[in-house]
Amino acid sequence: MTFDVAADSYDRFMGRFSQPLAELFVEWVAPPAGGRALDVGCGTGALTAVLARRCGETEVAGVDPSASFVAATSARFPWADIRHGTAEALPFDDGLFSAALAELVVHFMTDAAAGAREMLRVTRPGGVIAACVWDFAGHRAPQSTFFDALTATVDGVDDETDRVGARRGDLAHLLRGAGCVDVSETELGVTVGHAGFDQWWEPYTLGVAPAGRQLAALSPEDRERVRARCAELLPAGPFDVAATAWAARGIVP
Repeated sequence: MTFDVAADSYDRFMGRFSQPLAELFVEWVAPPAGGRALDVGCGTGALTAVLARRCGETEVAGVDPSASFVAATSARFPWADIRHGTAEALPFDDGLFSAALAELVVHFMTDAAAGAREMLRVTRPGGVIAACVWDFAGHRAPQSTFFDALTATVDGVDDETDRVGARRGDLAHLLRGAGCVDVSETELGVTVGHAGFDQWWEPYTLGVAPAGRQLAALSPEDRERVRARCAELLPAGPFDVAATAWAARGIVP
């Protein structure tokens, strides 16, 4: 899936969550010291930044199918090797990296199994590949409250619960299927503060991801009904939103 939106819109929608998640993800994955690291589906660079601090600025590469994201990430990290491409056909040679990570990407791949195999292909033996996805099935994603309100208003909602990686065991199964050994899985939780309801709601109006696109497709009347239901479910004043992602890592044999 390509996100044909401005990089700033994506940052406002998910950056408050993806940035702290990237810190926890890299700490848990513990990429090998030395060698290059690949950010698969790099988006606007939340994970790229963390990998650069750990592995070295010139030792980081990224790939994304969205031209706007590639342009933004290349501008933010001019020393990184950021390329336009898909996870299912990574534009890199075999065994080039010591680690390949995918943050909040697997559930948007056209073919997650092919994407995982490609991550394995470009990673050297003994290297690590890893992925994380919000726990949509467990109702612990940042968007879960929004999807509750949307589902109460219209039929046929894509709440992302049926996507690969959105429930316990999915990612570990995916990595084993790709050929990884010593696969492990964990939960990673972040908490993000909001000044009030309007700050929480505004990113959903930007048309980003399944949540934003589905809201934009509604009539003005239905959009207002979704907003009103969200306001009923959340406090008006300052509040925190806790979110949990599933993460899995494996070793390339």
